[in-house]
Amino acid sequence: MKSKSSARSHLVPLFCATAALAILAGTSGCLAVAAGAGAGATVAYVRGDLGTTLGADLERSDRAVNSAIAQLQFAKVSESKDALQAIIIARNAADKKIELHLDKLASDATKLKIRVGTFGDDSLQVTILDRVNANL
Repeated sequence: MKSKSSARSHLVPLFCATAALAILAGTSGCLAVAAGAGAGATVAYVRGDLGTTLGADLERSDRAVNSAIAQLQFAKVSESKDALQAIIIARNAADKKIELHLDKLASDATKLKIRVGTFGDDSLQVTILDRVNANL
């Protein structure tokens, strides 16, 4: 017959493994997946957002984003901009909301974050990013 402490010692690893799986399952949507896109650019998907750093200043990046929206024939809903950031909201033909956030990082670097809809749309976000990069 096993003692109580021996039975407990077998339950501890099982409890730890169950807890670890629960934590991983709960945070899987928050993990970033990095992938190469274009010439050495890094793209990260975090919680449905596609984020990358553009090798251009905020003004040039803003023009590239606005050109991409026009070329893809999205309807621009709003745009707000200051010296440090720009936020452009548009809608496509399926009436999905498209949010583009630009943040100045340096005189030659701008952070771009693209979100389509509530949960993101990877293929459409990559299409938008490709068009932005083509306009830089």
